[in-house]
Amino acid sequence: MHLAYPAVLAALLFCTGLYGVLARRNVILVLMSVELMLNAVNLNLVAFDVWLRDTLHAGQALTLFTIAIAAAEIGIGLAIVLMVYRNRGTSDVDRLRDTAEGHEPHPNNAGDSTGTARPEVAA
Repeated sequence: MHLAYPAVLAALLFCTGLYGVLARRNVILVLMSVELMLNAVNLNLVAFDVWLRDTLHAGQALTLFTIAIAAAEIGIGLAIVLMVYRNRGTSDVDRLRDTAEGHEPHPNNAGDSTGTARPEVAA
């Protein structure tokens, strides 16, 4: 078996996933892109395991470990996305950047973040 074919396919999968992580704004699509990148790594692990003819099949064992980690990552990631969507009403990455700073007042709300209106000051 030639090692070039799965290596090129894995590189294409990884580059597609990397593009998805960098270009997408939806958190679900970013998580899917990360999974695509992990699958590219799994393909490389299995291909090199077959190419090296390892008697312990370490590449396949690492692939199973990576699949388990990816399943846990997607489960926790989706739970976090659902909670953020319930609290914020959006899963847009650009709008979630202010999570650490606190809630921004809504543009239609004339008051502060507590919802109370600010008194107008005459100049």
